[in-house]
Amino acid sequence: MITIRQIVRLYATGRGTKYISQSTGVARNTVKKYLYRYAQLRISIEQLDKMSDAHLSKVFLVKETIKIADKRAIDVASKLPLLATMLKKRGVTKGMVYQKYITLCPDGYKHSAFLQKLNMFVSAAKPSMRMEHKAGDKMFVDYTGKKLQVVDKQTGELQDVEVFVAILGCSQLTFVMAMASQQKEDFIMGCEQALHFYGGVPLAIVPDNLRSAVTKASKYESKLNDNFAAFAEHYHTFGFPTRTYKPKDKALVEGAVKIIYTTIFSTIDQQVYHSIEALNNAILLLLELHNNKLLTGQPYSRRQQFEEFEKQTLQPLNPYRFELMTTQLSTVNKYGHVLLSTDKRYYSVPFKLIGKRLKIKYSTKTLSVYDDTEVVAVHDRFYGKGHKYITVQEHLASQHQYLSEWNPQKFMAIATAIDEVVANYIGKILAREMYPEQSYKSCSGVLNLAKRVGNQRLINACKRADSYSLYNYGIIDQILRSKADFIAFEDDMPNPSMPSHDNIRGQDYYE
Repeated sequence: MITIRQIVRLYATGRGTKYISQSTGVARNTVKKYLYRYAQLRISIEQLDKMSDAHLSKVFLVKETIKIADKRAIDVASKLPLLATMLKKRGVTKGMVYQKYITLCPDGYKHSAFLQKLNMFVSAAKPSMRMEHKAGDKMFVDYTGKKLQVVDKQTGELQDVEVFVAILGCSQLTFVMAMASQQKEDFIMGCEQALHFYGGVPLAIVPDNLRSAVTKASKYESKLNDNFAAFAEHYHTFGFPTRTYKPKDKALVEGAVKIIYTTIFSTIDQQVYHSIEALNNAILLLLELHNNKLLTGQPYSRRQQFEEFEKQTLQPLNPYRFELMTTQLSTVNKYGHVLLSTDKRYYSVPFKLIGKRLKIKYSTKTLSVYDDTEVVAVHDRFYGKGHKYITVQEHLASQHQYLSEWNPQKFMAIATAIDEVVANYIGKILAREMYPEQSYKSCSGVLNLAKRVGNQRLINACKRADSYSLYNYGIIDQILRSKADFIAFEDDMPNPSMPSHDNIRGQDYYE
């Protein structure tokens, strides 16, 4: 169903069946069949997006012979004079004319057939600035071969940083950004920053066949990695990698890189920067000059072309930023928690899943746990110190839920009411690196002993156990049972004086 949605969205932007087939990997005749079903629905793209996958399958996956009435030739003949007149207006392209035609005739010719008839009707095209790329069509992205550097303020060490470049095909408006690496996280961040810099989304993003975007490169159909594909879907665009061994596919961005070496790198290299943030601030200032500079031999700049031709053709941005999701597997431990290995922290799941192997998908902000395809737990990702176990009360078994009412503050308050010695001992039990439930049970057991033996004996037992550096319920219980709490410490025993006796010679004897 995702593929069908993509086919219809490409069709709505004026793409022909050949282009759609190459972009989606679906046979051209199958594309035609899906587009015919869409035309029969007579609904907008927004209405299609709201339809469920089940509803779409009933509409598009119908096995019946399609018979198309041949009235398109009559319709296009009556519309061609008006459509040809549109081309005389400034900034209007044949793609825009086709959009107007398809609005008037939803069941009309596809893009290539329509252009053939339009060119036959128009004897000669009006001489004007020829746009090599269609407005709002593609954003080309790549990294520069050369790197910039930042200097560590403390050590003076030089650190190489990558430079990401994006350029719109029609207007050639350029975006440049320094980043730490070419890893998928940084690459996707660069693409997202570029979209927000342009204030809109092109129909396709064209990367080189780098591993941050492509899992398997191909001369005919490259395979995007899951993260970049999810990013593209989030912004309702398409990843369209260049073909292998076809350098002309990315000639525009490679040309932009060469220009950037002159307009930006040459100035940046004369200064020292201590952070990537400071470096990017300087790049933005130089980038603004670059985009506003008149193109060679032309009376307009990249910025002017963008504002006039391309800005209004970009799709709107998604109001929410993309969250890169990472996946791992984890087995639920006996306490009903799964381990997020990156943070060494445990998150609770329903206790009935103890022993099962579950999938964790997490971003910088949230964490979701899946049992097959069902979400069984959702947590906000925790970054603070302590709290090794993040627990939701509803996930606990009923006989354990009472423990969720306990907390370190409660135990410390009870212990402090008995004596500072007991409070110090309880604090050291809570500081142990173990599952919180175990620490809480030890604290509960120790404090309940005061009801059986009294506060003073518990104080003495805690003092003696502290001298052994042992902090648990068992040692306190053992001391009280053996009555070792009655044994005085050496520091507390009085120093006996020397007894007087006739046989004892005093110090005067040795003088």
